[in-house]
Amino acid sequence: MAATPAQRGTPSVLDLPGATADLRERLGAGLAAVNALIEERVDHDDPFIAEAGAHLTAAGGKRFRPLLTLLTAELTHGINEQVVAAAAGVELTHLASLYHDDVMDEADVRRGAPSANAAYGNSTAILVGDLLFGTASDIVADLGPDAVKIQAQTFIRLCSGQIRDDRPCPAGTDPVEYYLGVLADKTGVLIATAARYGAMFSGGDEQTIETMREFGERLGVAFQLADDLIDIESDADETGKTPGTDLREGKRTLPVLHVLASTDPADARLQALLTGDLSDDDRLAEALTLLRAHPAVDLAREHTYAVARRAQDVLTALPDSDAKDALNALATGVVTRVG
Repeated sequence: MAATPAQRGTPSVLDLPGATADLRERLGAGLAAVNALIEERVDHDDPFIAEAGAHLTAAGGKRFRPLLTLLTAELTHGINEQVVAAAAGVELTHLASLYHDDVMDEADVRRGAPSANAAYGNSTAILVGDLLFGTASDIVADLGPDAVKIQAQTFIRLCSGQIRDDRPCPAGTDPVEYYLGVLADKTGVLIATAARYGAMFSGGDEQTIETMREFGERLGVAFQLADDLIDIESDADETGKTPGTDLREGKRTLPVLHVLASTDPADARLQALLTGDLSDDDRLAEALTLLRAHPAVDLAREHTYAVARRAQDVLTALPDSDAKDALNALATGVVTRVG
């Protein structure tokens, strides 16, 4: 996977390379059904709860996870009502986590709009996140006990990853390995479940289901590594999020870990900034400027591409198909985007 100029956004149904016109049409219809189900289930008799619950849904988003569920279903017998429900459950789980993320990060902007915590306050944002988690679980419960078990296991790993992401690396542990483990939990597991559900509810065999789970987890790690780079390299107009949020919160993402491991005296100023208080806008801007010019960013990008290639390697066990081609393209797209 050669380093290429960043693309704007995760590939959508309309511009997904490797997808035929027929496949794009089926995926588009599937996503429309997913969106309709989400809108139906997020609605509430109380207008305020309905408005707060739909806040992030109305702000848009890539729908990357439900797209993956629909796409993996195309590897076997295609999209059906259970696949649509599973995709909606995954997306609602993701949306719920964003409400909590923004409270933890004290974010002001999400998807180019005021974050839920900025609009409604922390307590309401947390409770709405819980409400969406419950709604997702309610949808998944209709898919049977295996789906419920997977949802519960996914939720456990997602939360444990978020907790560990908010904690320092334990003494005696390799910081890079620790961080990659955090990414596998906080991001990789839900994307793995999205891919797994698609194969599972379209009638795929156990080998295909496991192949897609592994693909999804590797893809999820690559996705989050790319997000870490976007937080450093892009601006708010491109992403709808405030750049440098991770730095301000003291999160040691892969580029930061590479800088902190450096023994070059020329890196002393940047290391001091990265280990200090970056709540000040001027110090944050200086840290971003120095980090953007540092080789650590290119090193982290190459690692990100390597993880995406390892995800693509998993697909070699599958027979050739339009869906397989699109999955390969999706793995490339998630690491060459800018938002």
